[in-house]
Amino acid sequence: MEIRRIVAAYFSPTGNTEKLAKAMAQAIAGPKLEFLDFTRPDARGRKYEFAGDDLLIIGLPVYAGRLPNKILPFVQNNLKGDGTLSLPFVCFGNRDFGDGISELVYEQRNTGFRPAAAAAFATQHAFATELAHGRPNDEDIEDAKALALGLWEAVQKAGEVSGGGKSPGSLGTAEFAELTVDGSTPPGPYYRPLRTDGEPAVFLKAKPVTDTDKCVRCGTCARVCSMGSIDPEDVTSVPGICIKCQACVTRCPAGAKYFDHPDFLSHKEMLETNFTEKKQNVIWPCKL
Repeated sequence: MEIRRIVAAYFSPTGNTEKLAKAMAQAIAGPKLEFLDFTRPDARGRKYEFAGDDLLIIGLPVYAGRLPNKILPFVQNNLKGDGTLSLPFVCFGNRDFGDGISELVYEQRNTGFRPAAAAAFATQHAFATELAHGRPNDEDIEDAKALALGLWEAVQKAGEVSGGGKSPGSLGTAEFAELTVDGSTPPGPYYRPLRTDGEPAVFLKAKPVTDTDKCVRCGTCARVCSMGSIDPEDVTSVPGICIKCQACVTRCPAGAKYFDHPDFLSHKEMLETNFTEKKQNVIWPCKL
């Protein structure tokens, strides 16, 4: 059997996960290449099935040490593999990837995929932007490409040693070594955010506000909202759920969106005070 299609799938409100997923997929030459951006709710309204001759590269950001809880049902119920080889990865904002990668590997196995390699990449924090500022940088992109190419080389080697021949992407009947990543399985509780005084930061109901002097009513924020929660007819109104993904803030061309909730701002300050040390990417390469 040959790998005939590579799909790079990602939830990426601020663009960092997308950048890494595309870099990995594009580093592998040969098979048909497709992209599945499930950041917007309309893309999460259908099911996607993957065959045994597909390779899925899938990435999500880590929120509070876990996969985003409002996106998790899509991963569990709408992505189905059939012995499909996969490369799961997560992005974390320079604090900790927690159980994020172990959770993604766990869910991949439960839905018919064969995770063969994995990674946790330190990228610029969604709202505490001083953390890992500017990442993924060129070095991070090279780490991602090397991981993908290492998996692809293992796929080719697997085909050769198992009688699959030397055709690019030939798997034959070879098995890959069991992938073991950091974190608990099943995953533990979500990280509880803290204020600068060490007390719990409670901002579950916080929503973005609009600087009406800056806002040009272009509707970008409503179009990019990962939950579809901003009213396109009145972009100052957010009647739906907000997961604090920062898509509206980072993509507003006028810089008119921001958060002003006191606990949210205190947590942001706490992060930018205590987690400044540069975190390294953690890579789990493919092994035969």
